[in-house]
Amino acid sequence: MSALPDTDALRVLVGALRAELVSHQQSLRSRFEEDGNSRRILLARARAVDGALRRLWAAVGMPRDAALVAVGGYGRGELYPASDVDVLFLLPEHAPEGVDARLEQLVGLLWDVGLDIGHSVRSVEQCVDEAARDITVETTLLEARLLAGSTRLFRSLRDTLAEHRDPRAFFKAKRLEQDERHQRYQETPYSLEPNCKESPGGLRDLQVIQWIARASQLGSSWNELAGRGLITQEEARQLARVERFMRDTRVRLHLIARRREDRLIFDHQEAVAAASGCRATPTRRASEVFMQQYYRSAKTITQLNTILLQNISAALFPSDNAATQPINERFQSSRELLDVVDEQVFEREPSALIECFTLLQRHGELKGMTARTLRALWRARRLIDARFRRDPRNRALFLSLFQQTRGLVHEIRRMNQYGILGRYLPAFGRIVGQMQHDLFHVYTVDQHILQVMRNVRRFTMAEHAHEYPLLSRLITGFERRWLLYLSALFHDIAKGRGGDHSQLGMRDARTFCRQHGLSSEDAQLVVFLVEHHLSMSSVAQKQDLTDPDVIRDFARIVRTERRLTALYILTHADIRGTSPKVWNAWRGKLLEDLYFATLRQLQGDGAGATCSSGRQEEARQLLRYFGLRDGVENAFWSRLDTVYFMRHDADEIAWHTRMLYFQPDAATAVVRARPNQVGDGLQVMVYAPDQIDLFVRLCGFFGRLGYSIADAKIHTTTDGHALDSFVLLDPNGHLNSRDMIALIETGLVERLQQQSVPEQPIAGRLSREVKHFPITPTVVIKPDERKQHHIMHVTAADRPGLLYSVASVLAAHHIKLHTAKITTLGERAEDVFLVSGAELDSSSTLIRLEQELLDQLAVS
Repeated sequence: MSALPDTDALRVLVGALRAELVSHQQSLRSRFEEDGNSRRILLARARAVDGALRRLWAAVGMPRDAALVAVGGYGRGELYPASDVDVLFLLPEHAPEGVDARLEQLVGLLWDVGLDIGHSVRSVEQCVDEAARDITVETTLLEARLLAGSTRLFRSLRDTLAEHRDPRAFFKAKRLEQDERHQRYQETPYSLEPNCKESPGGLRDLQVIQWIARASQLGSSWNELAGRGLITQEEARQLARVERFMRDTRVRLHLIARRREDRLIFDHQEAVAAASGCRATPTRRASEVFMQQYYRSAKTITQLNTILLQNISAALFPSDNAATQPINERFQSSRELLDVVDEQVFEREPSALIECFTLLQRHGELKGMTARTLRALWRARRLIDARFRRDPRNRALFLSLFQQTRGLVHEIRRMNQYGILGRYLPAFGRIVGQMQHDLFHVYTVDQHILQVMRNVRRFTMAEHAHEYPLLSRLITGFERRWLLYLSALFHDIAKGRGGDHSQLGMRDARTFCRQHGLSSEDAQLVVFLVEHHLSMSSVAQKQDLTDPDVIRDFARIVRTERRLTALYILTHADIRGTSPKVWNAWRGKLLEDLYFATLRQLQGDGAGATCSSGRQEEARQLLRYFGLRDGVENAFWSRLDTVYFMRHDADEIAWHTRMLYFQPDAATAVVRARPNQVGDGLQVMVYAPDQIDLFVRLCGFFGRLGYSIADAKIHTTTDGHALDSFVLLDPNGHLNSRDMIALIETGLVERLQQQSVPEQPIAGRLSREVKHFPITPTVVIKPDERKQHHIMHVTAADRPGLLYSVASVLAAHHIKLHTAKITTLGERAEDVFLVSGAELDSSSTLIRLEQELLDQLAVS
């Protein structure tokens, strides 16, 4: 081979190509803004990059028997504005000496030009071996396109790959790959920030079909698939339309973000909506209008993906289970799928629109519906009208869905996917694709409801019993558990109407129960659960569960053990169905504590559940277990009042006592930490001479370490010591508990010995979600029923240092903090404090305090 080319000449060429590509990208942006033709911009950018690669390939003097090959999306001739450029350097089996140096130089030049290159270097044999081992490699090579170099070598690659390709194996592998990808995105296209490429209903679902069709030689376009009878001409037009929508969306995302960005995050939704021509309405933002269009397109893609994959499967596996077996006069089994006997079944017998889903529940051997059944179902959905909904048979069929032992969640999801559920329950149809901007739900309303139903179902399954032992035990003994599913379906059905969705949903549920003939007892349970589905979480997270009045008041709401158990199950499922970030073990412990305290109250043991003597006796037993002799606790406990024993459980009391019984008069701070006994994080105890800014110092210290405070119990002994207990959570999961325990126990003591100004936690910025959907902070301070303390409710956007800001204002006004209930719902903080102080008794000073708190909470 000749010597490497002159570097000065290459530098000039790289500069020219870089300028050309930048100019070309700018012109493509302008053209797209004018005509909105995304297909043109993809092809034009690919052609521009083709030219640059060919010139550099020639400039470095690559050997004639090597080839430069575009693969993946670039191989299709489509290149999104910020996508990687995937290429294969195809070498002959015995590459000439010196080719490695030229390849290294070429790759460097490609990066210098400004292209994000993804490259591989292989021979034909290596390509075949890699494709056999890795389905992603086989897929990228499926769309290989020669850019420069040896045509003979490229044809050898293409022909050899075709010889070794097994269309059946390829189909199975891509189907499994799609299933795994869908699971990563929780099986739903309806997250509030979907990925327009990878999420279910995104571009990848369309590409999977195209890859399988090409590998199977069934066609390379939607029209060709229609010509083979795999889809109808109308479906081909639908596919082209939704593909164009998703392609336009991805192009706009890349142009707006000025980088590769495939997620429709809140930061970009308004801009994408505006670029797409969406306009705000009196009740909805432009982004909400656009996102509803997105969800409808994603829904169409998932429907047609199912139909096409079934039809391609029938073409590739014609002899597998081809015989049909009758089920009844309307349906039959074909290839383990439910099939209509003819496509006019639903027109002749509209009740079959619901019957088909009950059949799937009863016949576990059926894995779904045939493509022609799905088509007929979709076409006939409009037969579900007011008359259909009044028909007693249809009402009985719909109710029977909930009473089956299996398959409810799958079939309700399928009914929603094909528009049946929203037609039968118009109230549900109104919340399909409706976004929730409360910053802790990550799904649309309809998908959240389905997630909650799924969670209730999981509590009944033996394979999940290790995750939810108490819930599994409770639901196993719950009679007519199908009422819980029905309550889950209605609990958020009235979202977005204005007004209290619990009250509006309760009315919908009552009407449904009356129309569907539920007994008075069952109807009352469903109506109660819908009306009060937020009550248990509110009490558990915002009120003092050691207060007997709180438990008695909640017991008056639930009234019976059956209602309590049902509400506990639904509440647990509801919180878990909002977002992975919202649920934690500490929140579960609060719900469990409230459940058992209320259960004891309902069973007539309310006093024993909370009395201090009962707690003391239980704590003494724990102390004896640890080997402490009788009476060692007396000196320490004599400094504690009834309130302390009411607010701490026996385990906490025993832990505090073991750490302090021998030093109740400690003149310096005593700090102990241990792993949280009910989940992640740490429990920290601080015992120190009381001071007005102690809580501020503690908040600052924990905040600088990176912890968030999940719970705080503030107590002052009779001799003036502060005994404060905290539950600390690591929101980012980066802190090593064992190391942090030692740091807290030594570092906090040193910090408290210093008389310096309290140290502020590291400042944090508001999340991007809050920036786009801001929360107006509120502060409400009211006296409690006994007029001894005040209860302060604070709602604000969560951020690092939030609790420190609140505590600083309280300390400045000499407000004493007794307890803090810290609740974080996604990006929203809802905290409740029990406080006392002279300034709370004066209207003027109280108003000043509230205003200062609001000023602090409003800081971004």
